[in-house]
Amino acid sequence: MAGSSSEGPCFTSTLPPYWDTDDDRDCGQKPSALYGKYTWKIEKYSQINRRELRSNTFVVGGHEWYILIYPRGCDVCDHLSLFLCVANHEKLLPGWSHLAQFTISLVNKCPKRSKYSDTLHRFWRKEHDWGWKKFMETSKLFSEFVDDDTLTLKVQVQVIRDRADRPFRCLDRLYRIELMRVYMSNVEETCRRFVEEKRGRLGKLIEDKARWSSFCNFWSGLDQKSKCRMSREKSDSILKIVVKHFFIEKEVASTLVMDSLHSGLKALEDQNKNKKMKGKCDAEGAPFVRIESDTFILVDDVLLLLERAAVELMLPKDENGSKSRTMFGGSVEDSFEKDEMRLTELGRRVIEIFAVGHIFRHIEVAYGEAVSLKMQEELIREEASASGKKAKRASEKEKKSKCDKTPGSSSDKSKVSRSVEVLTKGVASMMPPSVDT
Repeated sequence: MAGSSSEGPCFTSTLPPYWDTDDDRDCGQKPSALYGKYTWKIEKYSQINRRELRSNTFVVGGHEWYILIYPRGCDVCDHLSLFLCVANHEKLLPGWSHLAQFTISLVNKCPKRSKYSDTLHRFWRKEHDWGWKKFMETSKLFSEFVDDDTLTLKVQVQVIRDRADRPFRCLDRLYRIELMRVYMSNVEETCRRFVEEKRGRLGKLIEDKARWSSFCNFWSGLDQKSKCRMSREKSDSILKIVVKHFFIEKEVASTLVMDSLHSGLKALEDQNKNKKMKGKCDAEGAPFVRIESDTFILVDDVLLLLERAAVELMLPKDENGSKSRTMFGGSVEDSFEKDEMRLTELGRRVIEIFAVGHIFRHIEVAYGEAVSLKMQEELIREEASASGKKAKRASEKEKKSKCDKTPGSSSDKSKVSRSVEVLTKGVASMMPPSVDT
């Protein structure tokens, strides 16, 4: 058995600087310093009778690791079980935890037939090993991967730093290039699904003609100072939400998505500083926001931007799709550069629509408050009007009641007349009948 470190091919990048640079404000370790490879050649593989086998330890990201295999399976039969483990895990301090993305491969003489598996896992004291119980059937293993009675395994490990305040680079460039060949379609789908969902929500406002008209009246009625204040938001508050939304530890493509958002953010930040960069960034569509003094600012009036978002195709689909991770030859550097540019464009558009949606949500809250205030004012006026009418009717009724009780009123006179009439009739009946003379 033998173990050794290995280096991959080196490609010269012709990309603009921000596509493969780290955040200037980030003082932490760079992805390249947290990435490493290890090759383990197991000789006389058919003669192994042990239940489990461990490789030598190797260091990546300042931590010791080793590969653990079960030639005949761990809790399964007729399968090779394979795991990446943290060395000396029993000595880890309480609270020790590190997220790592890793790829383990079985090498075939024909590179295109090599077997690869990728995963993302947070290692800690109680979960210090992670991998696959059914990595491959033993029959297939011996027929396709054991060459001259030697089994060759390769592992790539990328330790991921914990950072929650803004998108950050997760992957060493060479590792990212390899993963892009496999998971680019996953990144495309994640970004496209998010953008379309946000655009759909913004479009609903325009589809509701009555509400859209009301919103336009609200916005048009604001003074320019209020519009300017409501059309911007500090980038820190938005970027924290972006990281929380997109970085999902159990999804293997999350690291590529985060790299996409990082390079997209750098493109947005640089487009105001470098006119040449701006031309490249605008190739797939005019921007929706700009970044100045750590603040996202809408580039146009909110009504025009909402109408654009509702109809503009923001993420043209890449028809090339995923490719083999072992595809080399031809214009390989051109292909990598196109993938990097695509990754940046996806990240830029996602951050833009995220910022537009976040800013608009605050505007929508202000609009809702204005509508509620207007309704309250109308309700108060209606209640005041109703109270006035009620008071008027009560006043008229009271006035009429007072008039009815005043002495000498028509009702009193009629009562007196009736009394006189009765009295007259009574006197007349008591007088003797008249005698004719």
